[in-house]
Amino acid sequence: MAGNSFGKILVLTTFGESHGTLTGGVLDGFPSNFPVDLHFIQSELNRRAPSFSDFSSPRKEEDRIEILSGVFEGKTTGAPIAFIIPNKDQRPEDYSSLKEIYRPSHADYSWEKKYGHRDYRGGGRTSARETAARVAGGAFAKLYLNSKGISIIAEVCEIGGFRIPEEEAKAGEFLKSLKETGDTTGGIISCTINHLPAGLGEPVFDKLQAELAKAMLSINAVKGFEYGSGFAGSRMKGSEHNDAFLTGNEAEDLITKTNFSGGIQGGISNGMPVVFRLAFKPVSSIRMQQETVDKNGQKVQFTGTGRHDVCVVPRAVPIVEAMAALVIADNLLLNK
Repeated sequence: MAGNSFGKILVLTTFGESHGTLTGGVLDGFPSNFPVDLHFIQSELNRRAPSFSDFSSPRKEEDRIEILSGVFEGKTTGAPIAFIIPNKDQRPEDYSSLKEIYRPSHADYSWEKKYGHRDYRGGGRTSARETAARVAGGAFAKLYLNSKGISIIAEVCEIGGFRIPEEEAKAGEFLKSLKETGDTTGGIISCTINHLPAGLGEPVFDKLQAELAKAMLSINAVKGFEYGSGFAGSRMKGSEHNDAFLTGNEAEDLITKTNFSGGIQGGISNGMPVVFRLAFKPVSSIRMQQETVDKNGQKVQFTGTGRHDVCVVPRAVPIVEAMAALVIADNLLLNK
């Protein structure tokens, strides 16, 4: 099975299944002799953990990271950083009834067609449980970026069509009603990367926005990516959209009057904040009766089981930040 590694210099490989013994990862290429703040790394995992809110999965996972290699006496050694995150609250029996059917909008059918065999326990490798390892790897990348003065801040800006924070109360009532009926909804996350130096990214296939897009679209449930003006830019005139250059605080630095480019021009960072937005679809697992087919092509009725989020967006914020951190840290190391 290919596609489990991400990055060029800083490479994160993840492993594990939703209801297996554990999930984990190996982060290779991280600079040596770098102090590791384990409390920070754990705090990032806590932000993604189940039971984040009344509308997240009730699965009880502490997500306690155990570092196996690559860190000695509080500092990185330059060796691969291997870590595991044990699964403590597996309930594979919740999914036994799904062994013979293909759930709507899940990877059951496509995975089985590709591999001929699938782990039906909560989706196995395709489960969002895999993202815990991404957050752990991204936390290391964040520590590295913090030392360079670079910050990454993602936030929920929409849930189910309600703007956040303006319509947060309405969004809460909407989520409550969905939880009662067993339904789900999606939303939008915005992310800003501040204090990024100009000059990151390659101008052809490895454009910075292309690397970010790949990272973000690899996150479960993400259906759309836009940066800068995004789709709104298609409705603007060039005279409105062009970002005029101005002299910055230092003679060698330039800033732009506007930032419709989203901090990236020609695939390379220009020193302005990098800004992008992501659209998340509704969680496919719903506690409502649906019609589908089984492995024999026969129509069947089923009701979703297991423990799932009403809306994955709040828990996805640290995942977005982690993947952005991995992209930026990788590009900084490529520029060395």
